[in-house]
Amino acid sequence: MTGGPGTQVSTSNGRIRIEGRDARHWPDDRPRRGPGSDPTRPKGDRRRATLAAVISPTITGDLRLGHVLAAADVDPDAAVALRHTYQADGLRSAADLTPDKVLAYTRAQKLKPRSKALSSRYWLVFMADRNRRSRLIAVYENHGEVLAERTDDHLYFDLRPVESLRSLVGRLVVEWSKVTLNWAKRGADAAEFPVIEIVDPEAVPFPGFDRVLLDFDELEQVVTDSRYTAWRTALGSVAGVYLIADIDSGRLYVGKADGGERILGRWRAYVRDGHGGNVALRRLLHSDPTHTRHYRFSILRVFGPSTPTAEVDETEAHFKRALLSREHGLNRN
Repeated sequence: MTGGPGTQVSTSNGRIRIEGRDARHWPDDRPRRGPGSDPTRPKGDRRRATLAAVISPTITGDLRLGHVLAAADVDPDAAVALRHTYQADGLRSAADLTPDKVLAYTRAQKLKPRSKALSSRYWLVFMADRNRRSRLIAVYENHGEVLAERTDDHLYFDLRPVESLRSLVGRLVVEWSKVTLNWAKRGADAAEFPVIEIVDPEAVPFPGFDRVLLDFDELEQVVTDSRYTAWRTALGSVAGVYLIADIDSGRLYVGKADGGERILGRWRAYVRDGHGGNVALRRLLHSDPTHTRHYRFSILRVFGPSTPTAEVDETEAHFKRALLSREHGLNRN
């Protein structure tokens, strides 16, 4: 098994071994030797000294969810762990475990009975995965209830993905408490859940330029996730003309990436700031900072990196005319 970036996790006779950069975040209450372990020093000083001294640590012990949270600087006392199960009127199967559907289902909570733990800053969302096995499917920061959306039956929360644990989504499996009907657990209790496995990420094959179809969350993964190395190689090798569809309004934006920038470089700009410098997209983002969740990216035509810029420009103009993206879409030139 592997942990987050820079960390190697392996098992032997029921024990867990963590090697690498993230292991230095192991909780301070574990016995240590060497610099920084003097119990007479203030805890903060001991921690700073330990982090400074430990470069490539190897620590052996039973891995629990609390250790994973410590590595991500998430305070268990500020967290709640939620356990979903497949339901006919909710998440029906693994096909529904998309970022948008998981968020929509999780942010809607019944008004009664209401768990006090839902006021926690961090929500760790798991899906039942045979018996007590529970797989991490999302981690959110809770920005509070959206009062304008409250109904007679439900509360709706403003939940936003947490980047620090994103690499473990879909990979981290814990053993839930014996009473699985307790679907909401305070973080301090959930911190004691044993980690059963952290699955190695599988490489995602590149489907071909004509089959690229990505929502914004998926594009972020393509740009940053090690599973998408083949995608980055392909997208970084070509210039092209691409399409952004706003699935909320149906409006289209036609853009280009020339030989110097390549499609990968152009799309990285959208991941970085949400608008890539485009006037209309910047306005949408200003009105709604979460509007990027409505975007879907695809490729209209690709060119070799040495293709003259004029040819790429002509193709971009052609698709703007064909798709009416100036008259009825998001293009402003």
